[in-house]
Amino acid sequence: MTRSEQIRETSEKVFFPTYNRFPSAMVRGEGAALFDAEGKRYVDFLSGIGVASLGHSHPEIVAAICDQAKTLQHASNLYFMPPQTELAESLVSNSSLNRVFFCNSGAEANEAAIKLARKYARETHGDECYEIITLEDSFHGRTMATISATAQPKVKKGFAPLLEGFVHVPAGDFAAMEQAVTEKTCAIMLEPILGEGGVVVLPDNYLKKVRQLCTDRDILLIADEIQVGMGRTGHLFAHQWAGINPDIMTLAKALGGGLPLGAMLAKEKYAETLGAGSHGSTFGGNPVACRAGLVVMRHVTDEKFLRHVLEMGDLIRARFNEMAGRFGFIEEIRGRGLIVGLKLSVPCKEMVTSAFKRGLLINCTQESVLRLLPPLIISEKEVEEMFEILEEIFGEVK
Repeated sequence: MTRSEQIRETSEKVFFPTYNRFPSAMVRGEGAALFDAEGKRYVDFLSGIGVASLGHSHPEIVAAICDQAKTLQHASNLYFMPPQTELAESLVSNSSLNRVFFCNSGAEANEAAIKLARKYARETHGDECYEIITLEDSFHGRTMATISATAQPKVKKGFAPLLEGFVHVPAGDFAAMEQAVTEKTCAIMLEPILGEGGVVVLPDNYLKKVRQLCTDRDILLIADEIQVGMGRTGHLFAHQWAGINPDIMTLAKALGGGLPLGAMLAKEKYAETLGAGSHGSTFGGNPVACRAGLVVMRHVTDEKFLRHVLEMGDLIRARFNEMAGRFGFIEEIRGRGLIVGLKLSVPCKEMVTSAFKRGLLINCTQESVLRLLPPLIISEKEVEEMFEILEEIFGEVK
């Protein structure tokens, strides 16, 4: 029995069966590659579902984590901690927002945003103003509030009664959005690109109209940037493509460079709503995670770094466009920067399994969309390696 098989056997005895895992046990990462317990190398075009944006075991992140762990690992939010303050200052100075609340995950960040939007609306417009509009095929997390906000039935099944006060409308349909707004609406919450929803890019003009609608009706615009922020699209934040500014923004995944770290940012006038005791987090803004976050911010705010993201993304889409002429099941190439979705006319789950066996890590969403979320440091050589494997897999499709 191999080491991976031993780990798998034990894991299946002790864990909840909440994940459909691949059979290998990953023990090491380096750059854009993972290595399993048997030493097999996998080129990683998923980066821990968009987390390892600087690659695995980035030397600057490792050094920052080790240095911080030697001095202070935790003190709680009863005290000020310099890494927290420095990271919050960096986020504020590189965004249109003024205040930061740190937590541990994207779901927690979205929970905080939901609480802030409702509390502000009730204090400003009364107790009946609490509804939040979200988009069909959205994904905002796995807590009770965030599955209520998520407009995908599969994540809600078995968990009723859900949190009331969420209205779902088709993505990109501004007329439906406008019609859904009532006196009860306190916020519109959306992902600029629906990652779990099939890498659906919301049109810039649509986002501008939604921003104006929120301004006109005194509704908060919440940008869920958990998967597509932090340089993933070639801008620091995906909403910047539309030239708009949200009232609240949520971040996580890539923010901590591999460590659990989430954040909610908001404009000053809304942030004031959450006073002392109204919200909190024991581990939020952990100093070790914040030190890693500072390294991430230094890279993803660098113009040269972001140009590389755009160049690699353009290269991948150009190659897929060429392949579309040879493989008729490729229907659409989606995404921006280094979030790429390949809409197929055939299911792609078996393709993901086949890629894994060949040493390539990719993902399937919405049954027929291949999703690529490589580290933002991905090289042209590694892109070529990915395409060599996909050429083999696509060639086997009947």
